[in-house]
Amino acid sequence: MVKKDEMPNEILIVSPTPYFLDRGVLWFQENYAKIKKAAQSQVWWKDNTLWLEKDLAINLFALLRRLDEMGYQKVQTLGAPGELAHRGGVVDIFPVNEEHAWRLEFSGNKIAAIEPLAIKILRSAKKIKRELSSRRLDNLLTTAKPGDWLVHLDHGIGRFGGFAKIPGGQLSLSAPTQDSGEKFFVMEYAKGDRLYVPLDKEAKLSRYLGFETPIIHRLGGTLWFKTKRHAKESALSLAKELLKLYAARALERGWRYGKDDEMQRELANDFPFVETDDQARAIAEVKNDMESLKPMDRLICGDVGFGKTEVALRAAFKAVAAGKQAALLAPTTILANQHWHTFTSRLAKFPVRLALLTRLQSKKEQQKIIKETSEGKIDILIGTHRLLSRDIIFKDLGLAIIDEEQRFGVKQKETFKRWRANIDVLSLSATPIPRTLHLTLAGLREVSLINSPPPGRLPVKTLVETYSAKIVKDAIAKELARGGQVYFLHNRVETI
Repeated sequence: MVKKDEMPNEILIVSPTPYFLDRGVLWFQENYAKIKKAAQSQVWWKDNTLWLEKDLAINLFALLRRLDEMGYQKVQTLGAPGELAHRGGVVDIFPVNEEHAWRLEFSGNKIAAIEPLAIKILRSAKKIKRELSSRRLDNLLTTAKPGDWLVHLDHGIGRFGGFAKIPGGQLSLSAPTQDSGEKFFVMEYAKGDRLYVPLDKEAKLSRYLGFETPIIHRLGGTLWFKTKRHAKESALSLAKELLKLYAARALERGWRYGKDDEMQRELANDFPFVETDDQARAIAEVKNDMESLKPMDRLICGDVGFGKTEVALRAAFKAVAAGKQAALLAPTTILANQHWHTFTSRLAKFPVRLALLTRLQSKKEQQKIIKETSEGKIDILIGTHRLLSRDIIFKDLGLAIIDEEQRFGVKQKETFKRWRANIDVLSLSATPIPRTLHLTLAGLREVSLINSPPPGRLPVKTLVETYSAKIVKDAIAKELARGGQVYFLHNRVETI
C-alpha cells in the first residue's frame, strides 16, 4: 500500500496489450520517463497510455470512454488488474501496470483527489493475464461478423471475410478459440485482394461507422493515404477555426445578469419535485455563468428524464427577467412541442410571452410570430431549425438553448458558431459526440453533469431482439396497462 508521504504527483495507466502484459510492474517504474517521452511523439504509445494527476481538468464521461477503449472492463467491485468501477463522481481503477488500485474522486470536471485503494485479488495471476490478453480481441470478435465493413488503419475500408489459420488458408466464419488455431483476420478488398491481419494486431482494426455503403478499392493504392491526409487537413482547419472562435469569445464581454430576483425564487419554489444534487449544481453553475461578463458556453449532459429541461427553463427565465429574449432550438417537431408544453405549464403564472415556431404552422401564423419576435414582443421562442432561417430576427437575444446539438446539420452549426461569438449558449445532450466531449476536455466549453436520477426513477432497460410482432404487442400492452406511453419508431415511411 502506498503511504501518504509517498503519493506520486501523477499516475500512469496502460492498456492491457500483450506488449505491456509481458512486462512486470518494476519495468514500468524503471522506464517511466521513456514511456512518457514516447507517448508525446508516437501514436501507438499515445493511444495505449494515460497519465492522470490531482486537479487535472478532465470530463468524467470522457475518461470512462477512454478507459473502455483502452480495454478496461467495467465491474461493480474491483477484483483484478484491468478493471474499473464507477459510482457517481468516484472512479476506481486497477491499472495492469500497478500492484494496487487507485480511487479517483471528481469535483465537476476536475480530479479532486487520487488515493490508493486496497483490493483483494480474486483470481490467479495466470488467469488474469489470460483474460486481459483476450479482452480487447473479444471486443472486436463479438461485434464483427463476416460481411461487415471494417477499417484498417493503414489500408482503409474493407469487407471482413472471416478468419484463417495461415495466409491463403481456408476461411472460417466462426470466431476463433484457444483450440481452433485461427491466427488471422481476413480483410477483402477490390479485385479479390486480401489482407491477413494477425489477431494480436486487432488494434489496427475498427468498425466502419458511416451511414452509406463505402466504396472499396484495391490494396496498395494511394486513395486511403489521400483520404487520411484530407481528414487531417480538415481537422487542422477545424482546430484553427475553433481557436479563432474561442479566442474571440475570451475577449468578448457578454451581458452580465444580476442575482436572482423574487420572481426567479418563486419559480424555483414552484418546482413540483426536489432537485437532485447534480441538478441543483447544474442550475447554480449556469446562473454563475450568466452573472459573469464572459459569454456562457456550457453543456448540460445527463440521461433522459434527469432534469436537463428544468435547468434550461431556469436559465431562460433569468434572461427574460433581465429584459432579454431566449431561444430554445430542438432537432425535431416532437421535441419542440414537448418543450413548449413544459415551458407554458411552468411559466403560466408569470408575465412571460412564449411562442412555438415550426414548419407545421401556417404561413400566416409564422409571419405573425416572426414579426412579434423582431419587435421584442416574444420573450421565449421555441422551435426547430426554422428558428435559424434568415427571416428570424430577434430584437435582443440574450440566450440560445440548443437541445441535442449533435443532431443538427453543418449549415445549422454555422449559425451556432455565430451565436457563440457574443451571446450566452446553453447546450443540452444525453449523448454528446466525441468532438463535443473533446472541447470540454480542452477547456473550451464548460460542462455540467447530471448523473443522479430523480428519486424513484428506475433504470432504463434496453433490449435488442429479433423482430417479433408478439414481443412488440406484449411490450406495448404492458406499458399501456401501467398508464405509460409508447413511442414506436419505424424505419420506412412507405411501410409504416
